[in-house]
Amino acid sequence: MKSIHKRWTGFILFLSALLLFVGCAPAETAKPKGPTRSIQHSMGKTDVPTEPKRVVVLTNEGIEALLAVGVKPVGAVRAYQKDGTWYKHLEKDLTGVKDVGTEDQPNIEAITNLKPDLIIGNKVRQEKVYNELSSIAPTVFADKLGGDWQKNLPLYADAVNKKAEGEKVLKEFDQRVEDIKKKAGDKLKQKISLVRFVPGETRIYYKQSFPGSIIEQLGFARPEPQTKDSAIEKITKERLSEVDGDILFYFLYEAEPGASDLEKEWMSDPVWQKLNVVKNKKVHKVDDIIWTTAGGIKAAHLMLDDIEKYVINK
Repeated sequence: MKSIHKRWTGFILFLSALLLFVGCAPAETAKPKGPTRSIQHSMGKTDVPTEPKRVVVLTNEGIEALLAVGVKPVGAVRAYQKDGTWYKHLEKDLTGVKDVGTEDQPNIEAITNLKPDLIIGNKVRQEKVYNELSSIAPTVFADKLGGDWQKNLPLYADAVNKKAEGEKVLKEFDQRVEDIKKKAGDKLKQKISLVRFVPGETRIYYKQSFPGSIIEQLGFARPEPQTKDSAIEKITKERLSEVDGDILFYFLYEAEPGASDLEKEWMSDPVWQKLNVVKNKKVHKVDDIIWTTAGGIKAAHLMLDDIEKYVINK
């Protein structure tokens, strides 16, 4: 009897281990139909269709990159905002595009139902579901977000076989930056401060953030505490002096409640009122979507519009 019990117990343990192994095994990678090209990306090398027709994109900066090179996705992640599926500056371009969840939680079922032949995403946001996505369609990931947007755009463009178009888009942006720098002249010596209010915390944006990378490319000076070669840092009121500068741009993440209350709290603080930039009335509230949340080429051009409005043409 003991022998039978041992054999039965052993069988159950073997079966459990087998099921665990099967559950952990990576899903089979989807094979593209027709001619293919090989793309090197943050997760390795992937064969993608030479002319993809049904692209799903899983970052907002990726949406802007694809639209800029003339590719309309069949599915895309929705905007980080209270109302509406798409950011206002993208609504017309995304008519008919299907919502496939958020950057942080893409809807695998919705993506599958669209039968994509290419999926474009980002390691920072979707690394955990890369195998699942790859089992649906060839999947290409950029590495990071924020300040890497100009590095990511060529990858996205190459993945959809629009490399030349991607190069043109970035060249046009670089030319506009150079034009603004010429107009700015000595104004480039002004120190620009970047502050964001999100529910529960206040952040300074450094050189590797989306707005910081553009300010850096334009050649503007930054307050000494904001010259760090990183992206973002949370600060407390004890560090309020670090947000002072010649010009201060600030923005609020309003997709969740609380940011506007924090804005009022900080701006009513006596230390805030004593900042030189406040006393000189050089504080400008700008659109959070344009200055950081959207994070792509179209938003970058709209941010340049604000720079011209508040700095160059003043």
